[in-house]
Amino acid sequence: MFGLVDGNNFYASCERVFNPSLRGQPVCILSSNDGCAIARSDECKRLGVKMGQPIHEVPPHIRRQLRIFSANFGLYGDLSGRVVSVLREWFPRVEVYSIDESFVTFDGVPAEQREAMARQARSQILQWVGIPCCVGIGPTKTLAKLANKLAKKTPHGVVTALPGSPELETYPVEDVWGVGRKLTAKLGAEGILTAADLARADPDTLRARYGVTLARTQRELQGVVCNDLEEVEPERQQIVVSRSFGQEVTSLEDLQQAVSTFAQRACEKLRSRSLQASGVWVWLNTNPFKPGAAQYHPSKAFNFIGPTSDTREVLLVAQGLAKAMWKTGYRYKKAGVGLLDLTHGDVHQGDLFAGIDPRSQALMKVMDQANAKFGRGTMGMASSAWRSKGPALAKPVWAMNQKNLSPAYTTRWDQLVRVR
Repeated sequence: MFGLVDGNNFYASCERVFNPSLRGQPVCILSSNDGCAIARSDECKRLGVKMGQPIHEVPPHIRRQLRIFSANFGLYGDLSGRVVSVLREWFPRVEVYSIDESFVTFDGVPAEQREAMARQARSQILQWVGIPCCVGIGPTKTLAKLANKLAKKTPHGVVTALPGSPELETYPVEDVWGVGRKLTAKLGAEGILTAADLARADPDTLRARYGVTLARTQRELQGVVCNDLEEVEPERQQIVVSRSFGQEVTSLEDLQQAVSTFAQRACEKLRSRSLQASGVWVWLNTNPFKPGAAQYHPSKAFNFIGPTSDTREVLLVAQGLAKAMWKTGYRYKKAGVGLLDLTHGDVHQGDLFAGIDPRSQALMKVMDQANAKFGRGTMGMASSAWRSKGPALAKPVWAMNQKNLSPAYTTRWDQLVRVR
């Protein structure tokens, strides 16, 4: 039996943990550069703010009522890890599905005790971490996710959904996990309007018209497990770091600094997973929302002779690619760096003319250990903006707009909550 534990309005709930005055207030979390709404509290939803809506399009009289925050992903990630730590104490197996969702199993737990166990875990998460959660329980992941959505409408926050449950008769097919809007329209034309309709549809016709993915969803609604728990993160084929700039960049120096910073972050992620990259991909974008401005969207890639995880090697290539694509007269709004063809760090094909430099791995290890112990940005490359975190140093021109950023309550000593 599976369970899906989902943090309610997770980003907004994280902001409320250390700022109780936000409880009951309409909280709106904005995306990078304070552009669009990416998370909303229930109060914010009732005011009519839509997911993904640009904040400048929200009517002024509504905007004045909102408590607006810039996305603080460091805080959200830290609290997410604390929630997962509690779940690992309660459940035998845990799959971290996203920053606010985790699948769990009830292996060996009698049916009559599952909901009580879920309520206890939910209560402990609220007490220890401060995040309100709901738990959906079902014999498959799809039914557990369906039950989780139903649980959000109940006061106790825990619901079990079984094949043939009455709730499936009224559950919209568009809300079933794996069924999108486009597919919903096609299914509706055939009279498949609810989860129960999808479960009863002819399987051969469904597979022939919509493919194996929807056929698996149907089987899961019928109680047949097609997707087991993934306790280990699947191997990645690439790692990408990209950002929109707070201000448009018009100088090569600023652009290369941004690319270097993204490349350095990508290498940190690479080594944290004990991987190495065989290639680098860099792309640049002007602002597509300014159709009157000159548009330019170049992209270049480079393959290494042998795979590497050395930030220095990646930076050298990334900066070279950015310089090769640079053209004056354009105003750049976004850039990104991708590391391609990833392999495990202990697998390295030998080179007849050049051996592996043992100092490279040692240097990267020292950097990673220093940043892990004293915080990201403690050590870095001079070509990146790693030094811009100091309070007396100016932010780069391309840095994100985060005018409403909350403190790093759990990851910086100087921003810990003071209790008087």
